[in-house]
Amino acid sequence: MKKSLFLIIILCIGFSVQAQRLLSWSPEFPIDNATLSFTVDCNKGNQGLLNFEGGNSNNVYVHIGVITNLSTGPGDWRYVKFTWGSTDPAAKATPLGGNKYQYTITNIRSYLAVPGAETIRKVCVIFRNATGSLKQVNVDNSDMYIPVYGSSEYAVRLNLPPFEPRYIPWIEPLSVVTGGNINITGVASANSNLTLKLDGAPINTAAGANTISANPTIATACTHQVFLEGNNGTITVKDSFSFYIPPTTNIAALPAGVVEGINYNPNNTQVTLVLFAPGKNTVLAIGDFSNWTSQCSYQMNKTPDGNYFWLTITGLTPGVEYGFQYLVDNSIITTDPYTQKVLDPDNDQYITPITYPNLKPYPTGLTTGLVGIIQTAEPQYTWQVNNFVKPDKRNLMVYELLIRDFTAEHSYQSLIDSLPYLKNIGINTIELMPVNEFDGNESWGYNPSFYFAPDKYYGTKNKLKEFIDKCHLNGIAVILDVVYNHCTGNAPQAKMYWDAANNRPAANNPWLNVTAPHPYSVFNDFNHTAIPTQYLVQRSLNFWIDEYRVDGYRLDLGKGFTQTVTNTTTVENYDPTRVANLKRYYDGTVPSHPGTYMIIEFLGTNPSQEEQEYAAHGFMLWGNNNATYNQCTMGFVSNSDISAIVYSNPLKNFNNPAEVGYMESHDEERLMYKNLTFGNSSGGYNVRNLNTALARQEAAATVFFTVPGPKMIWQFGERGYDIPLNFGGSNVANKPPHWEYMLVPERVHLYNAYKSIIQLRLDNPAIFNNTSFTYDFNTGLVKVDNFSNYRRLDKLYQ
Repeated sequence: MKKSLFLIIILCIGFSVQAQRLLSWSPEFPIDNATLSFTVDCNKGNQGLLNFEGGNSNNVYVHIGVITNLSTGPGDWRYVKFTWGSTDPAAKATPLGGNKYQYTITNIRSYLAVPGAETIRKVCVIFRNATGSLKQVNVDNSDMYIPVYGSSEYAVRLNLPPFEPRYIPWIEPLSVVTGGNINITGVASANSNLTLKLDGAPINTAAGANTISANPTIATACTHQVFLEGNNGTITVKDSFSFYIPPTTNIAALPAGVVEGINYNPNNTQVTLVLFAPGKNTVLAIGDFSNWTSQCSYQMNKTPDGNYFWLTITGLTPGVEYGFQYLVDNSIITTDPYTQKVLDPDNDQYITPITYPNLKPYPTGLTTGLVGIIQTAEPQYTWQVNNFVKPDKRNLMVYELLIRDFTAEHSYQSLIDSLPYLKNIGINTIELMPVNEFDGNESWGYNPSFYFAPDKYYGTKNKLKEFIDKCHLNGIAVILDVVYNHCTGNAPQAKMYWDAANNRPAANNPWLNVTAPHPYSVFNDFNHTAIPTQYLVQRSLNFWIDEYRVDGYRLDLGKGFTQTVTNTTTVENYDPTRVANLKRYYDGTVPSHPGTYMIIEFLGTNPSQEEQEYAAHGFMLWGNNNATYNQCTMGFVSNSDISAIVYSNPLKNFNNPAEVGYMESHDEERLMYKNLTFGNSSGGYNVRNLNTALARQEAAATVFFTVPGPKMIWQFGERGYDIPLNFGGSNVANKPPHWEYMLVPERVHLYNAYKSIIQLRLDNPAIFNNTSFTYDFNTGLVKVDNFSNYRRLDKLYQ
């Protein structure tokens, strides 16, 4: 067994190592039918249950499973014993005091009901509180694992220095100076001849023993390797680990012209990495270029102000992808926030070669966590359209879609193949739900981790460019839904400055708030008054336009761009800080990229001076008209005033057609589902009848698309999509696309009705861009909009 190669020995005085590990177990070499007792020390690791004692000490539970020969990776736990967040008494751990807890399994195989045909390789362990909101795991928040051995297997293992029980065991942070000592202890599963070596030279031997120790002096900096060899008279087995003592950090100014992230040299054989990491002591670059070993030559320089670390890597082969990470201080492994591709050990295996051909394999066994990519001279996309003219924003017919659920193939290629379907009904803008790297594969995308890397689940970087290019070829603009309010714990911005004990961003985090000031936060909240956050967001906004030629953005959760402490009521109040933050991003984007669409999801609950100010500045704003239009389509007069769709009505009072009005978005219940489930069935006809429900949708469309200003459709509304929002157990669960609906004549009729109404709208800009119009949407049995040259009247009730 070869343990992780990534350890920095911190320079300090008075080195000592405590023998206690984060997770210790007995027996040392458990077999699959053994009774296994294991103890966690919450003073170590992520300290998720540190001081969780007193009245709570009897409320610590375990979550356990196994990795077998059939597991696909470290995240593929099998035969999990308990339900997460449950309080099964059988899952309770025994408090030992001193922040330690113990749990015992009697016969691993039978206790976890593992079939005899499967080989148990590891027992997976997490200690947690009753709800699962707190958990005790490794310092990097990864799960803990205990190795399981064969019944007659002879094995050796290094136990000291202490190792975190990661999938690939990792040395806990140590402290030593050059010329200091390091305590090393190894164990064997049976009495045998044991040898300890440091950098190839023996430092101790023991005959007929099951344990061996040494305390060698470390004379030099850089990389060292410890070997434990055991021979039982039949075979020789080994365990090893490498550790790294950094040399004195070199202080040097940034090279001229470089920026944060990955800077490629024109000769295509070298790259300069720049990491913003104020307050950190050392950063080491590791990756394919170093054979995933820690080497002094990849120790990064530190700028005189202490804010940046940088390194120029040479000798790269043009066109070759190199995986890489940063080892920050003594324990933090992350990668570059500006990487344009991320390798994921848990999720890449589920991406098919059809979607992403020739995906670089994850360096399994060499590292853990997300890996970034360096690639000089990467293949370039040849654009067909170089002079795309964006549609007039007053006439945008936006189609919001989630690639995951739009086709079974969930790919950019499938979107390209579907463009005739969208173009045929007059769609001139496609709004993609988030496509930048997010946690997992099956997601809406509002759990971002990287802001410059397209998520690979949908396809390659150049296939995304091809999709945008083909859209432009068909007169269709592309808008990206972007999430700058928060990031997940996998984002480098979170990982580098993390308060593990409280499971939240640290107080010295340059980008993130410790806790969100507003009431709508999920994950880790960005501070948009912080210069590092402003730099990151503006770089990202400019990047997707320059690199991918996107035409605009929908900014998720506009209310969250604030540092004002609010609740669900006061967050609606005018907030000059929030206004300044959002205007700053607009002004940093649109003047240098004229015509860029900037849309805010603000959704104020009251007539809003703030929204009016955004509209006057050039923003467009999402306008949710789901409830009132749905009352109309269900056949109910009450609460059916749809006049809020009009940008100039007293509820909005915008000075231009800035509302992107919609009857449905990804967040709302589907109109057709409510028509069929709750529609009015008390009159002369029944809205719960499919044909009637579809006819109601057609009537609604006539007084939706004809209202001046941009309009948006949620995917498949044009064919009466009736799958409920929480189908599959939640709103974010996968939904079937039901392309077979286009074989149903009544649904095709609705699709064609959308086409006719949208075409009427687009063919008559002089009428529908006219600011002189009247409407009557709130009285009687009909809805009327009246232009100087056109009058539309539709009956929306039975």
